[in-house]
Amino acid sequence: MKNIKMVVAYDGSRFHGFEKQPNVEMTIQGKLESVLSIMTGTTVEVIGAGRTDAGVHARGMICNAFVESDLSENEIRDYMNKYLPDDICICDVKEAADRFHARYKATGKTYMYTCYIGDIKPVFNRKYVYVLNRKPDVEKMREGAKFLMGSHDFKSFCGNPKMKKSTVRCVDKIDIVCKGSYLTISVHGDGFLQNMVRIIVGTLLEVGWGKKKPEDIPDIIDAQDRNAAGFTAPALGLCLMKVDYN
Repeated sequence: MKNIKMVVAYDGSRFHGFEKQPNVEMTIQGKLESVLSIMTGTTVEVIGAGRTDAGVHARGMICNAFVESDLSENEIRDYMNKYLPDDICICDVKEAADRFHARYKATGKTYMYTCYIGDIKPVFNRKYVYVLNRKPDVEKMREGAKFLMGSHDFKSFCGNPKMKKSTVRCVDKIDIVCKGSYLTISVHGDGFLQNMVRIIVGTLLEVGWGKKKPEDIPDIIDAQDRNAAGFTAPALGLCLMKVDYN
């Protein structure tokens, strides 16, 4: 029995999120477990670094699983890529220490949200960008983002109203870049609540559109009320880029 660490990329467009659910066939975790279970002839549990929502994509999701197999790392990768659907790819497989746990050992994550601000419809990127009907004030968004930096109770930015665990998280970097027809918001933190990045994006876009002021952000945080923050940006623009480990 060996613990394998996998780097997984996927187009989340047609999946109901990463986490497997009862009576739901189309999940990333479910597909990974199905292929690994057939490969090994035993039931395999896949652990993911996070639980991306339905429609969210990933370039660098990290997973681990204990498998009983004589196949090499590359052979496991190639077997999985042969039998997984075309919108899921195993980029790398490495044997990890028995104590490695993709979720509990993660120290940080980077998400990128992509908006389209061009004049012509993005036909070929339409499943991966949020098309804005008007360009926001990027400098105002950057001003607002500064107030989100640091360790805060992000309850106002949590999409789960029944959340009972701590909603304190640390966001240490928000980069907002406008290049050509694309506006990207990259967020790095030690962990994220349900819909947190998408609500941060929606709130900053409202700042950029003048619906909120940058200096409103501290009051939004202090309110600890989901209704105080902005809208939840659509899932299709969000991508998990990287997971950090010590």
